[in-house]
Amino acid sequence: MSRAPRVGPIHHVAIVVRSIDAALPRYRELFGLLPEADPINFASQGVRLCFLRTGPGQAARIELIEPLDDASGVARFLATRGEGLHHICLVTDDLPVELDRLASHEAELIDHRPRAGAHGPVGFLHPRALSGVLWELVQADDVDGSERDQEQSNP
Repeated sequence: MSRAPRVGPIHHVAIVVRSIDAALPRYRELFGLLPEADPINFASQGVRLCFLRTGPGQAARIELIEPLDDASGVARFLATRGEGLHHICLVTDDLPVELDRLASHEAELIDHRPRAGAHGPVGFLHPRALSGVLWELVQADDVDGSERDQEQSNP
């Protein structure tokens, strides 16, 4: 018998933008949202990231994603779909086990094993797996953001 799903709450909702620097003032003006830290470059994914807090404590974040070059998947997304919703990220307490469980249910995975993410190990489900939405899972132990991947840098 397979284990019950253990995901949630929502960690963040990601939005692709042409320019984080251009988008930030509008998020501040309309919603009062401020970056939790300076934007970071995530070189292995070819993106620049900035997380905005939506409330105190463990409230979900908004992640703004800007492509660093034309070769990244996010750049292709922006070229074909324009700015907008990119993915939803849920917390899980055991990412490798959860990815195996999803695979056993024949969910189409992008990542069969965890990879480095901005807030710890992550894994993605292909949009074909569930309602046309790109889903990300993040390991619960690392969601406080204290452990940043070595390759990230402030521009």
